[in-house]
Amino acid sequence: MLEVEGFILVGGASSRMGTDKALLNLGGQNFIERIHAALASTTTVTTLVGAESSFAALSQLPSVPDIYVKWGALGGLHAALAACRAEWAIIVACDLPFVTGELFVRIASLREKFDVIVPVQPDGRLQPLCALYRVRACRKRAEELIAAGERRPRALLNLMNTRRIAYEELSDLSGANLFFTNVNTPEDYANARKKGEIRDEG
Repeated sequence: MLEVEGFILVGGASSRMGTDKALLNLGGQNFIERIHAALASTTTVTTLVGAESSFAALSQLPSVPDIYVKWGALGGLHAALAACRAEWAIIVACDLPFVTGELFVRIASLREKFDVIVPVQPDGRLQPLCALYRVRACRKRAEELIAAGERRPRALLNLMNTRRIAYEELSDLSGANLFFTNVNTPEDYANARKKGEIRDEG
């Protein structure tokens, strides 16, 4: 059995973008392909969560549906944890196209004695949709939270033995300033394409 499995959350409505974010192109690859390539550094299986059948087939990756439909980010996390057969799951939102293999290796290296390893963005906010989860313990708590009506992933982090990774612990990695760039709107996408071009040239 694998120790770590990767999951890409693609079940959002993409309402602000107006098209599926997961299939946007950046540097010759769509977002799913970019994140899958980054996850390959620490996992051997990557699964899409909440995928539409059209681009699940296009990506050629296995997919699982949301168990709690339209339950937001916590619902996506729960579906990933429910599908995972390894001890650990790296769970990533599809709108983070600048994550890298080095980032996931660093996150995984800090997992001992913790249930969740979550980065802290430069602005001080936690990024639970680019994090490592100990599956059995987190799945149980996620189910309890959803049963209580909770929808925020942060509520899960507050219940678990969570290792918060300060941005300064990641800032030495190549491309760290772009890791947590969310692409949610056409403006975000235009900016991401410019940043991607600069990064490729560098």
